[in-house]
Amino acid sequence: MSLRAAHRVPAPVDVPAPGGPGWMRPLPGTDLSVSAVCAGGSPLGSMPAVFGYDVAADQAADTVRAVLDSPIRMLDTANGYSDGESERRMGAGLAAYRADHGALPPGLVVATKVDPRDGDYSGDRVRRSVEESRERLGLDHLPLVHLHDPENFAFEDLTAPGGAVDTLVELREAGEIGAVGLAGGPVPVMRRYLDLGVFDVLLVHNRWTLVDRSAGRLVAAAAERGTGVIDAAVYGGGILAQQTPSERRSATRYGYRPAPPETLAAVDALRALCARHGTTLPVAALQFSLRDPRIAATVVGVSRPERVAATLAACGTPLPADFWEEAEELLPGPDAWLDGA
Repeated sequence: MSLRAAHRVPAPVDVPAPGGPGWMRPLPGTDLSVSAVCAGGSPLGSMPAVFGYDVAADQAADTVRAVLDSPIRMLDTANGYSDGESERRMGAGLAAYRADHGALPPGLVVATKVDPRDGDYSGDRVRRSVEESRERLGLDHLPLVHLHDPENFAFEDLTAPGGAVDTLVELREAGEIGAVGLAGGPVPVMRRYLDLGVFDVLLVHNRWTLVDRSAGRLVAAAAERGTGVIDAAVYGGGILAQQTPSERRSATRYGYRPAPPETLAAVDALRALCARHGTTLPVAALQFSLRDPRIAATVVGVSRPERVAATLAACGTPLPADFWEEAEELLPGPDAWLDGA
């Protein structure tokens, strides 16, 4: 696959209207169906060091309620987000909704991720992580559990007999969890894990967006083998969520690190392009992922109820084919991507 082909969306599809045809779709590699947009729970636990703002507990509860009252039928979190606070707050929101309605919305998929603790990413730690997540979320069964950020540990350790990967597979085979996913960053590391052939789902973040196509070949490989693909952090940590540049730290950062000059220049040019077409950068950044037929769900972090409504509204703004052609011409080269080509 050529570099040019690898960094383009193949045979783009129409962006589905929330709740309309195509909004719910199968998640390859599993027996699950998911909504085109997945509500990301990382901000719910309040991580000001990452996102630059606090989220109060009552605001988090209101946000979970807004998601459950919407057409979104997938929630994403992780054991380690804010030391479990994201899961606890999400669980409280799920419990409140269940108390009011008698049950959760039909077809809701809550995905989480196992995380190490104090440097321990052993098989035993994976089992404890799953149990902690079940308890915090108030769910007897976790339909999708990802191995989270394995790039921070030795591949040989996590893939050893009885290790983290082995244990997740055992839990799946025993029916204690549903599908097993792989969620992480650096593409070469993710490819090494994907090639093990044991993961049902791949979640990439910050690397398949308007301005970074590092994961192009990885996404293609996953799709070709029938692995479900979830795309997260399509706003690059916040910079692509701002049509008007702000004074917030996220205005000059991409993927939680200082953005290179080429990326900043591309973002400015894309803002101008969006303005000429009567749209905004956040709309384009979201729809870039939604129009990719290989992406089953696009994760958008939510921290307040208005964010849920704004995300759904962004799905309904049509963008012409010539917009996307012009946007491709503004893509910075691989040297500016998080993981190069």
